[in-house]
Amino acid sequence: MENNPTVAGGRIVWLDVVRLVAMFTVVCCHCTDPFNFYSGDSTAELDRIRFWGAAWGAALRPCVPLFVMITGALLLPVRDEAGPFCRKRIGRVFWPFLIWSVLYNLFPWLLGILGFGPDALKVFFPYVSDLSGIQSLSAAVGNIASIPLNFSDFAVHMWYIYLLIGLYLFMPVFSAWVEKASDRAKLFFLAIWAVTLFVPFIREYLGRYIWGACSWNEFYMLYSFAGFNGYLLLGHYLRNHDWPLKRILAFGIPMFLVGYAVTFFGVRHVTSLPEYTAEQYELFLYYCSPNVVLMTVPVFLLCRKVNVRSVKLQGLLANLTLCGFGVYMVHYFLTGPSVELMRTLCIPVWLQIPAAAIVAFALSWLIVWGIRILARKKARYIVG
Repeated sequence: MENNPTVAGGRIVWLDVVRLVAMFTVVCCHCTDPFNFYSGDSTAELDRIRFWGAAWGAALRPCVPLFVMITGALLLPVRDEAGPFCRKRIGRVFWPFLIWSVLYNLFPWLLGILGFGPDALKVFFPYVSDLSGIQSLSAAVGNIASIPLNFSDFAVHMWYIYLLIGLYLFMPVFSAWVEKASDRAKLFFLAIWAVTLFVPFIREYLGRYIWGACSWNEFYMLYSFAGFNGYLLLGHYLRNHDWPLKRILAFGIPMFLVGYAVTFFGVRHVTSLPEYTAEQYELFLYYCSPNVVLMTVPVFLLCRKVNVRSVKLQGLLANLTLCGFGVYMVHYFLTGPSVELMRTLCIPVWLQIPAAAIVAFALSWLIVWGIRILARKKARYIVG
């Protein structure tokens, strides 16, 4: 590990490393679902499985913020006009998003046609509590019809694509400021953004309405500084500012450990309550929260220090960049069955999540790679 400022074949290699980490951790994160929503018969087994679901899940929260930071690092400031930029970027993700959303929503019905009932469906979608009537064609059509409004329980990872499209629409506007802003102004924005990271906790423990928000206004005082646009700017800023490895380790390791401790023990606290809402469960897992930022920043900075000298490894990383969006589309079909495979093979519980993630990640990559070879130019409509 050392500083790697060079560009290989027109690519920023260390950002490809960040993408590899982000892609694998998001697959790994989704492999925790069969643990966090496990409903085994044995209480001891249930406690042990959910413990490891929380332990791995807490460590994996930087996955989505890393994706957004990569976007900010690569695309800010935007060089194209707003129209061409949005057509190019949104056009690349829209058709794969639509095709795979339809496939995920049809999948329960297709499983039913093949003779598989709710038990088999639970392997793929462990978080869906009510499966009654969900394998009918009418239910599938209803979910497909709702795609313009939101994702369904069977395409839950598609939430990120709605976010990504929104970021693409916002970036040309944001870029005009980023291009002219000084480093001091960018740090000022990030400082205010850091304050907004505490808003979910303030709402939960102090009061629902803060800083001018009320029943007729959800846009509180710092609303314009909140959300994933902070990660966009953070990725842009950290791409252009580097620190020695010793300093990153000195500050980054304590940052990650503090962020992890808050996330893990927060989740364990909430799940120990007799009753808790979905919002309470997600409180300490919230991507735009101080604890997740504390984990994300050192991971991003350490990836910057990875120097990939092998041309073959650089080629694999470049291929993952080409296939990465497709891997994101495909992988959720494989995470649940991969965990089930690890259980069947009697892999130790603490190792099942990363082992399942390796299988799901590798198979997803191979599937997308195969689609790109077979469909050639048309593959961009299928896997981006």
